[in-house]
Amino acid sequence: MRRAMDAGWGAGGVMALRGKIAAATRRGAALVLLGAALAGCAAISGGPPPRDIYTLSAPRDFGTSAKRSRAQILIAAPKAVSALDTDNIAVVSDGIAISYFGGAAWSDRAPQLLQRKIIESFENSGRVRAVGQPGEGLLIDYQIATDIRAFELAVDGGRVARVEFSAKIIDDRNGRVRASRTFHAVARASSDSVGDAVSAMDRATDECLVDLVNWTLERI
Repeated sequence: MRRAMDAGWGAGGVMALRGKIAAATRRGAALVLLGAALAGCAAISGGPPPRDIYTLSAPRDFGTSAKRSRAQILIAAPKAVSALDTDNIAVVSDGIAISYFGGAAWSDRAPQLLQRKIIESFENSGRVRAVGQPGEGLLIDYQIATDIRAFELAVDGGRVARVEFSAKIIDDRNGRVRASRTFHAVARASSDSVGDAVSAMDRATDECLVDLVNWTLERI
């Protein structure tokens, strides 16, 4: 069979075919070697170690005085300055210098994380008809617009988590501001570790969110 095929192709055709096969084999080997070299470089150079990811809880206890409402509420993403519009966990020193914990991050950018926790807080209260974020198709009665002023661990004279944001209740039917208020809470961290800082941030955020839910329900 080999002789018949060789005869069909002719001596020159067979040699040319063998040459192409050899060249393809060399190219394949080169690509394999190149891939191995690149993989080796990646393994040697490595990359930054993965960061520890932290989130916040949402409160569930709102007391017995909170009213109920049939309103549907839209929670817009809070506004924030660029230094806080990040998934980095902020540390403030000297009252003005902002840095971040290394090797750690929030589970989302701070405004989106706070937006999600505001929504969960209203849901956990069980006292509103519906609450959601833009794009969910709710027939909205009121919007709550917030602006983050502080969302950090302050290390001047101690280790204190600070959470502060302003909030406006906006009547979606006419665009008028129904009420506005600033919410502020602090909680002391037991150490400089990121875990203790986040725990303190969680407590301060919970206090603000309980106040926000109860205040809103009193005014809609």
